[in-house]
Amino acid sequence: MVIQPNSKVVMIGDSITDCGRARPVGQGPSGALGNGYVSLVDGLINATYPGGRLRIINTGISGNTVRDLKARWQNDVLDLEPDWLSIMIGINDVWRHFDSWTPSKRQVSLDEYTNTLEALVRTTRPSLQGLVLMTPYFIEPDRAEAMRVMMDRYGDAVRALARQYGSILVDTQAAFDEVLPELPPTALAEDRVHPNLTGHVVLARAFLKAVGYRW
Repeated sequence: MVIQPNSKVVMIGDSITDCGRARPVGQGPSGALGNGYVSLVDGLINATYPGGRLRIINTGISGNTVRDLKARWQNDVLDLEPDWLSIMIGINDVWRHFDSWTPSKRQVSLDEYTNTLEALVRTTRPSLQGLVLMTPYFIEPDRAEAMRVMMDRYGDAVRALARQYGSILVDTQAAFDEVLPELPPTALAEDRVHPNLTGHVVLARAFLKAVGYRW
């Protein structure tokens, strides 16, 4: 596994990362990491590599867009001084374009999304041992569906940044696409966004595969 022993790993994102994690910072036992993929990653790594002493910290916040990450970056990333950082953001940036009740000023354009995320990555990457970028996703097999089309474009921006900054890419959309031929979207997430346990296992497996985890 590429994450070195004794590393501090901060995982930041929106509700998919948050999953009821402890406040102000999700770390430690007793459900502090929430009930999603972050907790699964922590449990599997520490069960398989107990001598690795990895410290995983969850700073996801439900409803966040990349704008929100920018606003709290100092407190929830830089001040924690991570060795490794994992970022999964973009679902709300896209979803707000499809909410009829959402004011247009809350919508994040692809250009704003790309430029904001690039600035966060560019300024933070030099201080890290490693960076993991996770694409946003929409659990929808019809690639011509409007929200899926837009989500794929935002995912392409993440893929390009991973290449540009020598980061590990976790293609979460590809991970869901792999299982969708056998499972309907509602078997993974009722709203095609917020995963159930099976959906979170898909995310955790994709993350662990990307960082070279082995049983």
